[in-house]
Amino acid sequence: MARLPRLIIPNQPHHVIQRGNNGQPVFHDTADYLAFLGWLRTAARNDKVAIHAYVLMPNHVHLLVTPSDEDGLGHMMQWIGRYYVPYFNQKYGRSGTLWNGRYKTSVIDAEHFFLQCSRYIEFNPVRAGLVAAAADYPWSSYAHHAGQQVDPLITDHPQYWALGNTPFQREAAYIALGETALTADQVEEINRAVLKGWPLGSDQYKRELEHKMKRQVLPAKRGRPFKQPPTETTANALEKPGT
Repeated sequence: MARLPRLIIPNQPHHVIQRGNNGQPVFHDTADYLAFLGWLRTAARNDKVAIHAYVLMPNHVHLLVTPSDEDGLGHMMQWIGRYYVPYFNQKYGRSGTLWNGRYKTSVIDAEHFFLQCSRYIEFNPVRAGLVAAAADYPWSSYAHHAGQQVDPLITDHPQYWALGNTPFQREAAYIALGETALTADQVEEINRAVLKGWPLGSDQYKRELEHKMKRQVLPAKRGRPFKQPPTETTANALEKPGT
């Protein structure tokens, strides 16, 4: 099946993932994480991409971002790679590609999925068994949202601000949300959407997106379409096993 063109919509949140080539580590020590975050902050500012949440895992990166135009997100990811990959290769005496192909992204229905996706990203180290609690992992935006420290990389999204009228209320509400883990189905839905480049949202959101963008945003259903609508007889025959 042909890959759908990458869907980037200005002023809409996007879930982004980039993995190390063949699952190899892309960070080895504190200096690596700090170097990546520094270049991410510079690139996000230059390309006008708001960073709402992130986690740097040993062998991949998750971001929740809002680009201000169609080109900013792609340029930001290219710019980071242009600096981080040579840094990493020189430091560890290696050559060649570091990332497993292009970054992958999924447009997010903010009203229904933004906070789910933020929690999916920040609780990734917990699901991976790296830490017992999201607050114990130093390379994510959870500490910012939980009120433990201010992260200058983060631009708070309106869905986060809607959690309360004061910083304390927002932080307490976000912590409370995290006390209930996402279900396996929720995790799978978010993961599948970003890996396949599909929008993450309700059916209505996806239909509205296709109408607005005037393009296909989900893969076509498998199988050859009927030349004419099936009759009741042929429909029953199709349902019978062994036919």
